[in-house]
Amino acid sequence: MYATSLGDDGAELRPLEVWHAGELLENIDRGREFIGRHIGLADVVSDLDGARAWLKSYADKRAADAGSVHGIWLDGKLVGGLLFRVWDTPNGVCEAGCWLEPGAAGRGLVTRGMRLLLDWAFEERGMHRVEWQVSSANEPSINVARRLGMTREGVLRENFPHRGVRTSTEIWAVLAPEWRAARARTARNDH
Repeated sequence: MYATSLGDDGAELRPLEVWHAGELLENIDRGREFIGRHIGLADVVSDLDGARAWLKSYADKRAADAGSVHGIWLDGKLVGGLLFRVWDTPNGVCEAGCWLEPGAAGRGLVTRGMRLLLDWAFEERGMHRVEWQVSSANEPSINVARRLGMTREGVLRENFPHRGVRTSTEIWAVLAPEWRAARARTARNDH
């Protein structure tokens, strides 16, 4: 299957499919507490059956054109992923997200991979709006939204119960014209 390089450090973006369930479980196990601080994936992928079921749910979403999941591999090891949790083609709106194990954090992997996926969402698939919903306590993920040029649109206060605690969710988004303008500025600055 295809792999897209994310730079010169051996990082690649690839489809994450059901047959990767063992690799996904190993990835989550290496970062279970780190990943689980803000998102429920670490609780859902608690064993091999849970990993298979979660990946199958995304295979079903992809088949229905309703979402997708992509793995980030570093030197041949799955270290995290990017996803379109919601994909609404008729309305041109989708919701992106991510997870990463702690040993891969701080290298820009999520930002680099998400730039590729946002280009695809806007240019290939005609999306108009990409949302990023993030716990107000998840500063690294908020920083990704900022680096992607997203605008903070608001906060849903204490809307999400996570591990017995009500957490608040920030809504960030970027619109297709904003994305294209930012990419054009970057291209001009690169020359």
